[in-house]
Amino acid sequence: MSIDAHYPLTTTQIEFFQEHGFVKLKQVLAPSELEFFGRELTRLTFELNTQTKPLEERSTYDKAFLQVWNLWELSEIARQFVFSKRLARIATELLRVAGVRLYHDQALYKEAYGGMTPAHCDQYYWPLSNADTVTVWVPLQAVPLEMGPLAFYSGSHRLSLGRDLEISDQSESNIRAHMEKLAIPLHEEPFDLGEVSFHRGWTFHRASANSTSRLRAAMTVIYMERNMKLVQPLNGHQRQDWEKWCPGAEVGKVIDTPRNPVLYPA
Repeated sequence: MSIDAHYPLTTTQIEFFQEHGFVKLKQVLAPSELEFFGRELTRLTFELNTQTKPLEERSTYDKAFLQVWNLWELSEIARQFVFSKRLARIATELLRVAGVRLYHDQALYKEAYGGMTPAHCDQYYWPLSNADTVTVWVPLQAVPLEMGPLAFYSGSHRLSLGRDLEISDQSESNIRAHMEKLAIPLHEEPFDLGEVSFHRGWTFHRASANSTSRLRAAMTVIYMERNMKLVQPLNGHQRQDWEKWCPGAEVGKVIDTPRNPVLYPA
């Protein structure tokens, strides 16, 4: 199987994504691909990681995972993974847009006995003009419940309350309480080897702690529709994202920079 080979989506899968704001897809990547790319992604993550404090001395956020960004700029193998036409085409078809470009990639490694990932939505951090964004979450091994698989509040991409919360203990408590009040279910299930998920930028999601002695390694790629425009940042995080992930982009214009190439034109 090639990292660029077509993965056929069904109408049911696309409609599920549109309705629920996320979808999980099985056998998207072969075990041999996960082993090959995972070896390089893991090497880079630990080589570039700057977190040195023991878990017990970290904040809730820092206990959640080790994270490194834009690995595609550092390694040809990482670039092949992030630029995968298979993944980018899935993103394009789920969003029902005319192609996607890269926002950025991010390795998220939850250490052995690492803490929970508080409930949040990603697009709070992004100075983007519309909601046509999606993140693929690719675990590099099978993820049983005890390792803290990514979990999604079904249909929460339609809600506005909580969109102004950065990831924190407060976002965890406030969002969970709000979802329980509205009877919005949390979809929390294991991931098989080769299974991946796609979720919208405004979909609320979280992950439980990793209660095992094994590393939960995951790689993500964030896509935006190819005609996405930069908007005036609404908070400091969005301004930082503009400077870091979209350098040279101008407010009101398409984010067409060397760091934001089109990965799949439909």
